[in-house]
Order: sequence, then C-alpha cells, then structure tokens
Amino acid sequence: MGQRDDMDSERELTLTQHLEELRWRLIKSVVAVALTTIISFSFLAHRVFDLLKSRAPDDEGFIYTQVTEMFSTYMKVALITGVVLALPFITYQIIMFIAPALTRKEKRALYVILGGGFLLFAGGATFAYFLAVPPAMDFLFNFGDDIARPQIKIDNYVSVTSQLIFLVGLAFETPLIILFLAAIRVVTPRLLSRYRRYAVLITFIVAAIITPTVDPVTQCIVAAPILVLYEVSIWLARLVQRRPAPIER
Repeated sequence: MGQRDDMDSERELTLTQHLEELRWRLIKSVVAVALTTIISFSFLAHRVFDLLKSRAPDDEGFIYTQVTEMFSTYMKVALITGVVLALPFITYQIIMFIAPALTRKEKRALYVILGGGFLLFAGGATFAYFLAVPPAMDFLFNFGDDIARPQIKIDNYVSVTSQLIFLVGLAFETPLIILFLAAIRVVTPRLLSRYRRYAVLITFIVAAIITPTVDPVTQCIVAAPILVLYEVSIWLARLVQRRPAPIER
C-alpha cells in the first residue's frame, strides 16, 4: 500500500513539473510578444502601414473619425507585427515542451510539420499581399465611385487587408492537412482524385468566403493556387502511402 502511495505521489510530482514547465514557457512566449510588439511600435509599425497602404489604388487617402482610432489601429498593427516576429521563439518553446515525450521519428515529423506549416503560411501571405489584395482593393475602391466618393477609414482598411492576407495564408496550409490525413490513412490518393470536382467546388466556395468582394477575378486569383496545392497534395499522399503501415502489437 505504501509503495502505491509513493508511485502516486511521484506521478503527481511529474505532472506538477510539466505544468510548471508549461507555465514558464507560456510566460516566456508572452514576454517575447510584448518585447517584439514594443520594438514594432517603435521602429516597424509605420513601415508596415506604408506596405499595406501601397496595395491600395493610387492617390487614395485614408481618414479616421474617432480620437483614439489612429492610436488603436497603430497598436493593432504593432501587435500583429510583434506576434509575427515572435513566432520563431514561440515555435521553439512549443518544440522544447513537446519534444521530450516524442521518439526520434516523431520529432522529425514535428519539425517537418512546423517548418512546412510556417513556409506554406508565409507563401500564402506573400501571394495575397502581391496578387490578391490589389485587385480586391481596386474593385472595392472603384465600385460605385460614380455615385459617391470613398473616404476609407484606416482601421477598416487595415482590418480588411490583414484579414485577407491571414486567411489566404491559412488556405495555403491545405497540403499539410491532406498530408496528415493521408499519413493516418483517413484519405487515399485515389479518393482525392475521385472527388477532385468537389474539391474544385469547395475551393471556390472558400475563395468566395475569404475574399471581401464578389469580384470573380479576385476569387479566381485566390482559388487557383489552392487548386494547384490540392494537386500537389495528391502527389504527396501517394509518397506517404507507399510506405507500409506500422504493424500494431
């Protein structure tokens, strides 16, 4: 009986240690975001504003209508930039917390997932910034310009553009999701090929939801790379499922 009590106390101590480690890693991540946000507020946020404004149609001015609106928008941009700058450190904290419980093979898979996810998201955000945002903004700024003159609030412009960039970045994670489903045998390359027409339909529905316009040109611009990534996912699924499934004991 005494031996069982010792084992229970040791297990509770291990759980407590894990929770304590998680708490400290969360604290470090929050501190990192705070520091990078301060750096962004001091040196980078204004440059980010210039980058976002450069995607708007030429000679378009922005306004703000509330006393605190410009400061809150500036803080929002600084926070977003700070989170992006802190992502490598946050990713490192996640890896260091999870890695001790994983095998060497699982660690390699974790590195691939995190690294691949970061690259895909960055690629999607870059694609949106250069190719998706300009036509979307051109459509929105010029629609109905013969009826009323647009006076765009800076907070609204930043929210719409940053949301579009973020959502397109998430949509570019499609190969990673499909690769994971293929690895655990939920989907197969044959199934993915068979339902390609439905994938095309779903992709255009997602593109319509992501884009802030009903402009078909912008929707096609967003949907086209996702469809390409879907085809790449089928090829990756074939590579993954060529390996024999692990034998359960």
